[in-house]
Amino acid sequence: MAFIKNAILALAATASLTTAAVIAPREGVASNETTVASESRVSEKTGVSIMSAPQWYSGPWYNYPTNWLGWEDLWQRNDDMIRLTGSTWDDVGRINVAIWEASNQYSVDPRVILVIIMQESHGYVGVRTTYSYQGIPTAGLMQCSGCAGFPGQTNLPQEWTTEMIMGGTAHFRGNLDNWGGNGWEAWCVYPALREYNSGQVNWNDLSDPLGATPEYVSDVSQRLGGWYD
Repeated sequence: MAFIKNAILALAATASLTTAAVIAPREGVASNETTVASESRVSEKTGVSIMSAPQWYSGPWYNYPTNWLGWEDLWQRNDDMIRLTGSTWDDVGRINVAIWEASNQYSVDPRVILVIIMQESHGYVGVRTTYSYQGIPTAGLMQCSGCAGFPGQTNLPQEWTTEMIMGGTAHFRGNLDNWGGNGWEAWCVYPALREYNSGQVNWNDLSDPLGATPEYVSDVSQRLGGWYD
């Protein structure tokens, strides 16, 4: 099964991507807040059941898990989950390609980009546009301000998938720069995640939601360690 998936992903990454899709309006957005997660719920974005991570962490960055899985292990744990959202296997392969393009351009660990995608949209390329508690829209795979969205559409061209992930990663790069600029280390990544979600940071407690999702950094740090839903 793993061999078949890898073969499909390889074909998706190298094939000429000329898929014809109905163009949806691109929905520009201007904030990073996401819907607060409950312990067990069905995602309003994808319809996939979402469970909060098994542990709850709070406090400064060093209270959170820092033992991250390697890229291959992390990807293998999540690619099936992406497919279950309704994204096609071609979409899955294009997400992989786009993550690496964004990682190289913005110097952000590809594992971090992947887990932000999983936290925000579970990798559903047709994720709907959501709204912050202030009423500001967020769109795309990384549910980010200023990003395009293609609600309800799948089998997107590589260009559109890359656009969503580039936009989210560029925004996260800005957050990283506010905390030291290192896109590969937990001491910088975790405060930047808090800022990505809530727009502001309580350095002494990264689970202080400041109006957004309390468990955001706790959940994402555990995704980096291999938890998935």
